[in-house]
Amino acid sequence: MTETLVRAGAGGAGSSGAAESLRAVPQRRPGLRLAAIVVTFLLVFLLEGWITNPRMQWGTVGEFLFSPVIMEGLRTTLLLTVLAMALGVVGGVVLAVLRMSSNPILSQLSWCYIWVFRGTPLLVQLLFWYFLSAVVPTVGLGIPWGPTFVQADTNTLITQLTAAVLGLGLHEAAYMAEIVRAGITSVDDGQNEAAQALGMSRGQTLRRIVLPQALRIIIPPTGNQAISMLKTTSLVFAIAVPELLTSIQGIYSRNFQQVPLLVVACFWYLVATSVLNVGQFYLERRFGRGASRDLPPTPLQRLRAAARKNREETAR
Repeated sequence: MTETLVRAGAGGAGSSGAAESLRAVPQRRPGLRLAAIVVTFLLVFLLEGWITNPRMQWGTVGEFLFSPVIMEGLRTTLLLTVLAMALGVVGGVVLAVLRMSSNPILSQLSWCYIWVFRGTPLLVQLLFWYFLSAVVPTVGLGIPWGPTFVQADTNTLITQLTAAVLGLGLHEAAYMAEIVRAGITSVDDGQNEAAQALGMSRGQTLRRIVLPQALRIIIPPTGNQAISMLKTTSLVFAIAVPELLTSIQGIYSRNFQQVPLLVVACFWYLVATSVLNVGQFYLERRFGRGASRDLPPTPLQRLRAAARKNREETAR
């Protein structure tokens, strides 16, 4: 904020030798205040029109907000998010390590995986896993070009939920590989050299030295990927997995109340993403302790600071 310095005499008019002090006065910005008032007015006007609109049918929203079918769809959405992100993170770490390997075969295989899974649409991959049995009717475990010891039907092995997890997780692994690789390369090479001087192996250096420091870079985009994954699970409607949006589509296809039920979907997506945002904030704060002296305050600390400031102003 731009401030204006005002010179104020510390003593009376006759005390010429009195020390002078400077008082900082914030510069007035009437244009910003007017803009804030106009934006606030427009926001209130839009919200009032949206809330009081009888076509929104808020009674229908309240009726289906905690419907058992929608709650089951929400649980499926959260389950898909957790399983797909777990598969994506583990696969991303493995792919990133292989991509940075000195072995050219492993490095090129990792590059090819990332190229294929990032270069094809996620919806196509979901459909591919769902219709895999059309190409591979059975899946077996045995000796290549030899006897098969265990065999199972592909449709039985890869259910709708399994196909959704595989499609989402393997697609996410390609993106997580680049995020993890960026985090690893951000660590100074001197850390590796110091670990090697202490006699640590490459695996020990990666687990104990590099990855803990790289997490400061990896966590923020990983949190964004988790939030994106939560919303991307809506694509599994194409293979008829009963997640949140699919459950809501099934309801409004019968009662034709599309807008109220889509409001219900938006509400639960916002609640879930808000929880993920809170988790990301505390993870970033936890792994940023060694890199910054001034950690961002938690919401509780902000409330305490605001209450303390209010008490001080009241006392003055």
